[in-house]
Amino acid sequence: MADSGNPLDAQRQAVLGVLSTLLKPLAQLCIAQAVTIQAVEELARQAFVQAAREACEGAKGDRLTSRISTMTGLTRREVSRLESSPEWQLPASRSPATDVLTLWLSQPGYTDLTGRPIVIPRLGGEPSFEALASQVTRDVHPRSLMAELVRLQMVTHDTEADTLTLVTQAFVPRADQGRMLGFLGTNVGDHLRAAVTNVLGAGNEHFEQALLADEMSEQSVGKARQLVSDQWRTLMTSLVPQLQALIEDDAREQRPQDRELRIGLYSWSGPMPGSDASSGAATSTKQQGRESP
Repeated sequence: MADSGNPLDAQRQAVLGVLSTLLKPLAQLCIAQAVTIQAVEELARQAFVQAAREACEGAKGDRLTSRISTMTGLTRREVSRLESSPEWQLPASRSPATDVLTLWLSQPGYTDLTGRPIVIPRLGGEPSFEALASQVTRDVHPRSLMAELVRLQMVTHDTEADTLTLVTQAFVPRADQGRMLGFLGTNVGDHLRAAVTNVLGAGNEHFEQALLADEMSEQSVGKARQLVSDQWRTLMTSLVPQLQALIEDDAREQRPQDRELRIGLYSWSGPMPGSDASSGAATSTKQQGRESP
């Protein structure tokens, strides 16, 4: 057990507590997908070596290998082996199909007064699926994009009226497990990178906030989920045109367009800590609503 009087040991224990929380859902994913602990350990070793290398700016050769070995606790031979190992590629998440849906959910003329996507004709001028697809890419035919969205069960095609309906309010391609995993990696990965950068830096490098409300019933949580969905729809409708205008302004001014920005919103609900999940009884008596950096 660490000496609580040692600030460094206490900080390490805090980091391990965070890792315990982060690793539990990752372990659940690995067990469900038949990924063994040995494979995860190999990835963890590679990640440690890469992080140590990035922290050793300026060091080269044997000196760099020795420093990485000291920082990670791995032997020099192991460090050399891991540095020559190929990196795993993250499954793709973005595609022309996802870009089409983003525009459908946010472009003026493609949503009703409440911000919900409208039914659109397949062909024709604005608003139509053909017009949306032409904004995204000229390399993929609109019919091919439509077929992909129908395959992913995100869009239905009324062949008699030749119209398209968006099935859900967010792009969750249940029929494409690889793309679902890609979303998991990019969304959670960027969120975690933002949070870690804030912890290791000044604390305000990236916007990263959360709101907690407890002592809620299951019925209230269901209503709150709809509120969150409505807020996300409003945020998309407002932000996407403004972000597109910024991109177009960068192009006109010939600024280097080498940066990306990911904006996310998530919600999670479950039993309160210390509560009896089977009966719904909770030990907490204090209503909470707070932002946590």
